[in-house]
Amino acid sequence: MNFKNLICALAFTFILSEGTAAGIVEENLADHFASRNVEGCFVVRDMANGITHVWNTERAETRFRPASTFKIPNAIIGLETGAVRDIEEVIPYGGTKELMPAWEKDMNLRDAMRVSNVAVFHQLAKRIGLPAIRHYMSRFSYGNENVGANIDRRFWLEGPLKISPLEQVEFLANLATGKLNLQEETGAAIQELILFKTFDGAEIYAKTGWVGPDHPQIGWWVGWVRSNGTVYPFAVNIDIHSSKDAKERIPIGLACLNSLGIIDHPEM
Repeated sequence: MNFKNLICALAFTFILSEGTAAGIVEENLADHFASRNVEGCFVVRDMANGITHVWNTERAETRFRPASTFKIPNAIIGLETGAVRDIEEVIPYGGTKELMPAWEKDMNLRDAMRVSNVAVFHQLAKRIGLPAIRHYMSRFSYGNENVGANIDRRFWLEGPLKISPLEQVEFLANLATGKLNLQEETGAAIQELILFKTFDGAEIYAKTGWVGPDHPQIGWWVGWVRSNGTVYPFAVNIDIHSSKDAKERIPIGLACLNSLGIIDHPEM
């Protein structure tokens, strides 16, 4: 570890120890990024003991645009405010020209989350309105809480909304453990929308994100594992130089979770 990383690691441990959780820098996780020629960070919190495990503390504290990981709070707010009745209600996509033809379709939340339909979730944000979104961003302590002044702007992709990997984990910890005080139906719906995989008694709930046009672009994979009665909220954040890098978000996350013994996946 070089001097700069050592100082960041010590500062990270001190800050978290002074707060509600201890922090452990996991140097061994660096191999999962290096072997794939990817720069990034990983954060996971063990809710049973309050310990947060991190690789690359400096990046973990840095705020980035949330990209499609914002679809999690967007869906929550839509359901909580009644902007969308349930996850089966079809939302018109608005007739906009999109990066992917698959997004130029009316969809319910279930299908829109599955294909990460930017247009449908933008229409949902318009239904909700900026005042309500600002209220929930503050209530959730979601990153810088700044959604700007123009609902026609996709503020989760273009800015000004930003959130750090550590803040992602804090938000997800509160979501997964019921501390956001959502309606029971909303909590159940979100879990249904982002269920990624179940195996060996563990459940993974997660959402990817990818934002440009900066170079490098930024990739996310965030969510939580529920295993043996314990919740482990996590966040992967990487630089994306090509579509090949984007494909590494989930494998890196799974490899890190496996290395820490949170999941036991034979393919890792």
